Amino acid sequence: MLKAQTRAGSSTIRHREEAVVPSSSILIVGSGFAGFECARQLGRLLQRHSFDATVTLISPVDYLLYTPLLPEVAGGAIDPRFATVPLIDKLPGVRLFRAYVDSVDLAARSLHCRDQENTSHELSWDRLVLTPGSISRLFDIPGLAEHARGLKSIAQALYLRDHIIEQFELARIDGDPERANARKTIVVVGSSYSGTELIAQLSAMAAVAAQNFRFEPGDVRLILVERSGRMMPELGPELAARAEKVLRGRGVQIVVGVTLSRVAADHVVLSDGTRIGTYTVAWVAGVVASPLVAATGLPTEKGRLKVGPDLQVPGLDGVYAGGDAAAVPDATNRGTITPPTAQHANRQGKVLARNVAASLGYGRACKYRHRDLGTVVDLGPGFAVANPLNIQLSGFAAKLVTRLYHLYAIPRNANRWAVALGYVTDILFARPLVSIGLAQSSLARFSASEEFMSTSPEMHPRDEQMYADELRYQKASAEATAIPSHSD
Repeated sequence: MLKAQTRAGSSTIRHREEAVVPSSSILIVGSGFAGFECARQLGRLLQRHSFDATVTLISPVDYLLYTPLLPEVAGGAIDPRFATVPLIDKLPGVRLFRAYVDSVDLAARSLHCRDQENTSHELSWDRLVLTPGSISRLFDIPGLAEHARGLKSIAQALYLRDHIIEQFELARIDGDPERANARKTIVVVGSSYSGTELIAQLSAMAAVAAQNFRFEPGDVRLILVERSGRMMPELGPELAARAEKVLRGRGVQIVVGVTLSRVAADHVVLSDGTRIGTYTVAWVAGVVASPLVAATGLPTEKGRLKVGPDLQVPGLDGVYAGGDAAAVPDATNRGTITPPTAQHANRQGKVLARNVAASLGYGRACKYRHRDLGTVVDLGPGFAVANPLNIQLSGFAAKLVTRLYHLYAIPRNANRWAVALGYVTDILFARPLVSIGLAQSSLARFSASEEFMSTSPEMHPRDEQMYADELRYQKASAEATAIPSHSD
């Protein structure tokens, strides 16, 4: 039975749709790496064994976002379309349900979600896979949510690119020298993989801007702020030192041991009291699990849903979880949980599919065990650092490994082709500095998930619900324990 509820103003309209209920209903929440791979593998198993079950993937977006390319989207090197993989193209046999999940009723084995028009739906399940992903971790810093932007979505990446170019254009005509300098200053907070790659790509874009806009050498300031004692604390000290040397050589100022204490529209104040004039602040300082995890009321570890080695939620038959939202035991390092990386999420998706199928009588269940294949960090034109299979590389060799890895990992040939062309184009030609204006500031705000928003307040009737979602997001972000951001 599928129940739908529509709200319009103060009136409420309810309608019911009779549907043929299959013998087994498998619901997967979230279309990130873990959810996508789980749905893809289950779809293949459905075809292979012809078992009587329906796989439904529920997501507020209709694509898999290949998040490692977001820094290059923000830096203008890659077309945003090619960082997204259409679900309908890669998941044949899987029912796609575009909606935002509000709550899960474990006792009734059902969940409630909202579609693009804010119609409420209730879906029942026999097997539930929770892979809702993660959100940006916000600290209680005045002005952070209002004036900073993250890097968790295409809208945020596009907004950063457009906003920076607009500020450069404004700086050329601004009669106030102090304000003009602030417009040419970019602050990135967090030197995780994403933060480091972001400032490297923004540095490449700024170099083109300085030439095109005829700025004086050193006019464009790029500042990387890291709270810990050194940049890229997740990476070995030798590779981190090489990355730091390259960034400093490109004019990036790296400030460690401090964070933000206040953010305003035209400046930030660091925790040591330093004031920096800027109109651009990118916050890439950690993630927490989706607020849906806390809403379930289930036990968590470091804000992530506790699961067993088989990725099943203890004590709940037929409920599984993986990816950034799950605290998956690390079999290679007892007493710890796996970090939230795309590499882990992708492989957990395969184990989820296998174990869900096994619970229905097809195949045998297994425990999640994964050998770390290494890390790749793209540092812009001509340079990268990588440690594939614990072999430390930097420079051109690491750049080649990094780009080949991404071309292999993107699960669609058309995207691979387009990204490869983008790489070649970036080598042969200067990056185009065009502010398209598609990503508005309101759409790039921190939020619990990528919501269904219209382009102006006058056009969308869901302000109250959206505001409630934003409050829930901020509460979850403030209460959860931060975890390092490796795959955001």
